[in-house]
Amino acid sequence: MSMKSDKLTDEDYGALAEFRFALRQFQAFSSEKAAQQGLTPQQHQALLALRAAPREDATVGYVARRLLLKPHSATGLVDRLEKLGLVTRHSMAADRRRAQLELTPSALELLASLSATHKEEIRRLRPLLDELLARFA
Repeated sequence: MSMKSDKLTDEDYGALAEFRFALRQFQAFSSEKAAQQGLTPQQHQALLALRAAPREDATVGYVARRLLLKPHSATGLVDRLEKLGLVTRHSMAADRRRAQLELTPSALELLASLSATHKEEIRRLRPLLDELLARFA
């Protein structure tokens, strides 16, 4: 597949369209699974980002960066997660104005279930994704 920016072929456009379609299908799957657990896709993504973050990085600012949000939007998201009993805030010793975020046991349980389901779906999609990615080589 030729991916020269000045001359794309019909095949290039087809590969790009198929790749975007596969991503959107996964996003739709993920959104549905989050909704079944009472979460928005953004709440699910925030929990996942916090679970994967080094402890010292688990802040509202980190959530904003990982989810590509403005700081005030990330603050509102974390506020809602806190009200749901999924996140707690703890003042940081080095800077009392900043809060370290921690997932609650119920959030960890919920996230483990969602993540196992997502991992299965990714395994199912892997042959298709491998094929699509090979078209860009």
